[in-house]
Amino acid sequence: MEQTEILIEESKELMVLDNTASGEQANGQFIIANTILCSLRDMKNSHIIPVFVKDNEPVISHAEFIEATYDVVEDIFYGEKISSPAIRLSHPIKGRIPSARNRPAIELLEDEKTLYYERMAFIIEIPSIQDTVGENALSLTVGGVKAYNLDNLNTKKGTDEHFKVFIGFKNKVCTNLCVWTDGYQGDLKVQGIGQLKACIKSIIEGYNAIHHLFHLKQLSSHYITGHQFATLLGRARMYQYLSTDQKKQIPALLYGDNQLGIICREYSKANSGTGELSLWGLYNLLTGANKSSYIDQFLERSVNAFEFTEQLRYALEGHSSNWYLQ
Repeated sequence: MEQTEILIEESKELMVLDNTASGEQANGQFIIANTILCSLRDMKNSHIIPVFVKDNEPVISHAEFIEATYDVVEDIFYGEKISSPAIRLSHPIKGRIPSARNRPAIELLEDEKTLYYERMAFIIEIPSIQDTVGENALSLTVGGVKAYNLDNLNTKKGTDEHFKVFIGFKNKVCTNLCVWTDGYQGDLKVQGIGQLKACIKSIIEGYNAIHHLFHLKQLSSHYITGHQFATLLGRARMYQYLSTDQKKQIPALLYGDNQLGIICREYSKANSGTGELSLWGLYNLLTGANKSSYIDQFLERSVNAFEFTEQLRYALEGHSSNWYLQ
């Protein structure tokens, strides 16, 4: 068996058995807020699958979504090294079997409990496809988010099920994800696994990694002063309280006070709050703070971080003015 075939078989085994097993796996710290790390094996063996109320047919499960994505990645990137998925879960939905209906919670046996998680995010890293931006190694990464609360489960099978899928890069130093609009589908609606796989394949094949990297590398050659950073941070806090009409005239920033506080803290740690900061550095402050976002906001903020930083670059190049730097 050739080496590439061996790598693929090993990747399959890792995915099926346990994504916390020994061997290469995507780093699970790509998001941390309000989430737990979970293996695919535990998810498949321990979590029940929600159903459509009117016909009791199962929805596409979190595990099926991950496996479908892995199959597509494996097919498109045949011969590349593919890490087993890193999975984060939030919003547990607990229950019990009917025979334990009246049993006190403290006395429930393990086989009398039921559990699934409403929201899930995962990444699959392809570490053999890498490049460097600002002295940071980036590896190609595919992933997605699934939240059952976006589906109408009070109907029957055949109703649209909603997914979020992306392809971009992961900063291997700090595990920050680099996502932009050309590699992101924020509301993918499908009615079955086959359609889901076809859509994921289309998203991946339509993504231009070279173009994405070109834009990321441009950020390293543009800088803002300490005064401009302080102005930007103050304006960012003001943005949340502007009127709707005012916001229409300003590039959106989807970060709240918690994330902005993290950005300020990390900037101060890095240069005592007085030095210059490259736009690549600012972008990584944004994507780093985004790891404290909840799953349902995570990818939107990832995309917003890039769009926001690009708007700053346009302003520094003299192509436009920018309210955050004024």
